[in-house]
Amino acid sequence: MSQPAPFSSADAAPATAPLAWWMRWWRRQSPARQDRFITLGPLLAVMLFLAAVVAAFGYLRLEEIDREQQALTRDVEYAQQRLRLRLLERQEQLMRIGRDISNKEIDPDEFVLQAEALVNQYPELLAVTWVDNKRHIKASYVSPSADINQQRPSGEPGILGNTDGTFELARDLRQPVYSRPLVAQDTRRYNASSLQLQVPLDDQGKFAGVVLCEYSIDGLLRFGIPTEVTAKYAVTLVDDHQMVLAGNLPAKRSSIRLLPWTDGPAKYEIPVSPVGNGLLIRAEGYRASLGVVGSGFFWLVSALSALTVWMLLGTWRHMRRRVQAQQALLTETHFRRAMENSMLTGMRALDLQGRITYVNPAFCQMTGLSEAELVGCTAPFPHWPESEYDNLLARLDDELQGKTPPGGFEVRVKRKNGQIFDARMYVSPLIDPQGQQTGWMTSMTDITEPKRIREELTASYERFTTVLEGLDAAVSVAPLSSNELLFANKLYRSWFGGNVGGHLSLVAQVDVPTFGPSGDALDAVDGLAGFPTDAMTAHSAHAEILVPELSKWLEVRSRYLTWVDGRLAQMVIATDITPRRHAEQQAALQNERAQTASRLITMGEMASSVAHELNQPLTAINNYCNGMVSRIKAGQISNEDLLVALEKTAKQAWRAGQIIQRIRAFVKRSEPNRTLSDVAVLVSNAMELAEIELRRHHVSLSHYIAARLPRIMVDPILIEQVLINLMKNAAESIAQANRPTARRNVELRVVPKHLDAQGMIEFSVLDSGRGLSPEVMERLFEAFYSTKAEGMGIGLKLCRSIIESHQGRLEAVNLYNGDEVIGCRFTFWIPVTPLIPPTVSAIDTIATQDAGSP
Repeated sequence: MSQPAPFSSADAAPATAPLAWWMRWWRRQSPARQDRFITLGPLLAVMLFLAAVVAAFGYLRLEEIDREQQALTRDVEYAQQRLRLRLLERQEQLMRIGRDISNKEIDPDEFVLQAEALVNQYPELLAVTWVDNKRHIKASYVSPSADINQQRPSGEPGILGNTDGTFELARDLRQPVYSRPLVAQDTRRYNASSLQLQVPLDDQGKFAGVVLCEYSIDGLLRFGIPTEVTAKYAVTLVDDHQMVLAGNLPAKRSSIRLLPWTDGPAKYEIPVSPVGNGLLIRAEGYRASLGVVGSGFFWLVSALSALTVWMLLGTWRHMRRRVQAQQALLTETHFRRAMENSMLTGMRALDLQGRITYVNPAFCQMTGLSEAELVGCTAPFPHWPESEYDNLLARLDDELQGKTPPGGFEVRVKRKNGQIFDARMYVSPLIDPQGQQTGWMTSMTDITEPKRIREELTASYERFTTVLEGLDAAVSVAPLSSNELLFANKLYRSWFGGNVGGHLSLVAQVDVPTFGPSGDALDAVDGLAGFPTDAMTAHSAHAEILVPELSKWLEVRSRYLTWVDGRLAQMVIATDITPRRHAEQQAALQNERAQTASRLITMGEMASSVAHELNQPLTAINNYCNGMVSRIKAGQISNEDLLVALEKTAKQAWRAGQIIQRIRAFVKRSEPNRTLSDVAVLVSNAMELAEIELRRHHVSLSHYIAARLPRIMVDPILIEQVLINLMKNAAESIAQANRPTARRNVELRVVPKHLDAQGMIEFSVLDSGRGLSPEVMERLFEAFYSTKAEGMGIGLKLCRSIIESHQGRLEAVNLYNGDEVIGCRFTFWIPVTPLIPPTVSAIDTIATQDAGSP
């Protein structure tokens, strides 16, 4: 007998190889991943166990359903074969009767006897009928159990039921043909549904009719289906539209399922041969029990599974809490270590004897010494400068005795490379978990850079303060809703002292709200705290005011700003502009004198013309007076003639007075007075004076003044001065050009105009002289420049200054006829003043507009 081969390690290799691979893989994993696997292991085991139980029950259920379906299929096919054989047997019997009829071996009476025997022998037959080729019934036998509507009297024309198509098909094919199931009109009676078989008759090769056999579909089910099949299943006969023709309907099942995999009973259907697809057998199994699910084995396994799951879940929860505690402890340790390592503040621990027991990486980085070089050292420590030993030893004694200040102290620390830096140290007791002091914890911060920045800021503040103190403007800052003065430079203190009154006085005169304190607002709380300040700090105010206390004119600029503590404050900068105001007043006075001098010069230049103009009325007065004296002496004048002569004398005297009055009003010195003036009156006054000079130069004056011109806010004397100068210059230009009489003409046009979307009044003076050369055009409005030998060169300069003071402008252009200069045109524009509203007085409107004019 052979001995078994000894067991070798090679045989065990296939079994141990997976375990070894698993161990190697496990050792390669990180501790965190191992903890995660340990935590998820029980949960994974629970899931696998539940999956195995569900898979087992599912497999058993599928097996059971498959067995039921296979049994149902076999039984239904067996029943179909039985029904098929029964139908074929009846078909053979009817075909024999049909042959006997074709051979004329039986007559209608004999046919009725054979049909009666056949119907009585097979209960599923309802009637057997002999129909000729014209569809007339020759003989028929109907079962006593048939419905009265199925009776077939002999000689009745046509075939009852829907058999027309079947009859023609049997005639054409000359073969037995089954009709579609004939559904009963009363759907509550399944036995009323029937099936027809038509067997064709042949008379010497000709179609002679059919033998019609009617089956009760209910009878086919009862007598054609084996009883062992109907006992096990709910069997029905249905048509191709799934309409139940006969059979027992299955009981209505509840839609509630005890378990997810519980489904309905097995079903199977198959066509009835040889009828075809028009008639089908359908079978549905009865569920007498729940099978495996309803057995005690299922509930036992379920209970044990639930117990196992509960135990595994308990184990998993315990392990999860344990792993979570370990992870929390590890995370806390790592966090504390990371926090210590990432701190920029150096940490040093001393025991009660002054020995270093701990330093963090920041302390080592500051000093350049390693942890091994510091831990265990006693004073003097390696990071102490030699020159600071005495001071640092005294500091250490105070530290060990707990006498260090709460705000810390500054020391000088030496790095390993010998470099010295400034540091600030804070000392606190080191307490263990039992509440006992085991030493002292010292934190050290490098303050070299902050100290340098603080020194630079101090120096910068001193420079800035020096600049502000040296300004020739008074600067003050005060918060809103408070009487506190935040800043005031030297000039402000010299003017107003150190109080806030001067600041508030300047702000009030600039017309900027100060939000002065009152009531509860007198405390230190900022009443405007929380309000947005961006819009206010972007706003500034500017004004020039007279301070009687200082006898100075000040230019005051005010704006809001956010102070260093976040409060909204108001800064005021006041500059002494008294010399500038005096210079401006002198310039205005000189300008006024220049205007008066210009008018006097104009009148001086027009003196001969004025004398000639006055000579005419004076001569007329002299003639009238001499004539009246002579006629009175001769006694040749009546009272009526004397009255006429006196009236003419008075008229000439009035004419001379008007000329003198115009000249006096034009040349007299007066303060500027802007009023709402009528353009037509203003132009008419200027024309009366200008015509005197124009007549001396034999120049005619034509004018066009547009109707319904609005009034304008001007000084009428100054505008008349501009018009007279322009018209006088035009007459002189024509005289210098030696134009013929027909071309010695000056035209004055006054029309409305729109420039830059603003209403204007346009004044134009056109002459027919030689125009202006390019050289003259460039220097036309230059002071003391004149093309006339006796001219002073201030006329056009003053004219432009007057127009610009009225917010208008003056310009000159040459007039051309082709390339020839045929004259010149001086034009100036004055803005239109809006009409006075009916609810506002004229005095208020004039005062408002005069205050707003430059």
